Amino acid sequence: MVQTSEEVSTAGQAGLAVPRTIAVVGLMGAGKSCIGRLLAAALDLPFKDADKEIEAAAGCSVEDIFTTHGEEAFRDGERRVIARLLSEPTIVLATGGGAFMDPETRQLIRERATSVWLRADVDLLLRRTARRNNRPLLKRGDPRQILNDLIEKRYPVYAEADVVVDSVDGPPEMTLGRVLDALRQHYAETDPSRDATAERAAQ
Repeated sequence: MVQTSEEVSTAGQAGLAVPRTIAVVGLMGAGKSCIGRLLAAALDLPFKDADKEIEAAAGCSVEDIFTTHGEEAFRDGERRVIARLLSEPTIVLATGGGAFMDPETRQLIRERATSVWLRADVDLLLRRTARRNNRPLLKRGDPRQILNDLIEKRYPVYAEADVVVDSVDGPPEMTLGRVLDALRQHYAETDPSRDATAERAAQ
């Protein structure tokens, strides 16, 4: 849907006009939820975590869904929840690591959102995922090997995202700054008039 200038959400703090939902994609540990929350605050937009929304709809944790019903059932529920979230007013949406791999979900994101891939190397992902014990996919064997396999399989697909930003090992505000700069450049390249709107909003 084409939005008029009145419908575009403008963030005073970031000075960035946001024409539609921003969907953050990437592997577990890339910082999707953390950066997504910071991005939403900077843009004065609501933040939604797809995994949390799936848990609320199912009444149990993602890990329990995987264990009890299997990955296929989880992906089916994930697909429906993300479709619903993408039909809502503009938000910042953190997606699960496998969501963008689903062709139907990927097409929906392409049509209704601006996708941002947080790219991270395996060492950074290992350090971050080691802090939590609720990663079903990492319980199937050696975490490093699993992450390397996921990188090989998923990174070529993640590369289809509108914006690619390297997630850095430092204060999350560093990565946030990179994301905002990349979005600003993306919007200017896809529609130069948005750049002028953002400049006016920052004044």
